[in-house]
Amino acid sequence: MKIRDNLFIILLIVIDQLTKLYISSVMTLGQSIRVITDFFYITYARNTGAAFSILEGQKYFFIASALLAVAAIIWYLNKNSCSFWEKLGLMLIASGAVGNVIDRIRFSEVIDFLDFYIFGYDFPIFNFADCCITVGAAIVVLSVLLERKKEA
Repeated sequence: MKIRDNLFIILLIVIDQLTKLYISSVMTLGQSIRVITDFFYITYARNTGAAFSILEGQKYFFIASALLAVAAIIWYLNKNSCSFWEKLGLMLIASGAVGNVIDRIRFSEVIDFLDFYIFGYDFPIFNFADCCITVGAAIVVLSVLLERKKEA
């Protein structure tokens, strides 16, 4: 990995931590601010589990699995030649995982604040790190699928 790759990952982690710091310093737990009625709210929440609060309270499991995933991503990026998109996706996943690990170590839970209601469904509240992980995973999957299609 190049220095700019590491700086990009660090930048994303800093953005994640700053957004969480801001939310936790200006809002009270459970407070919600309407941004777009019936669609998007900023809602300060904390979660000891994963999405949908699954595996609640499994702090050490989440820390260990995230750190293992980040180590595997770093190893993979250093040992393999990746396309731009595959590399971008993996760096997004790594930065999001580290952002949430920092929360789990500091607070034993993750700070969430992005709250969407999509077609009447109250989607689980999430954060910037979760966005990085989700977008990164989508990019990796699309990159692999497009690469396979190109090889066929």
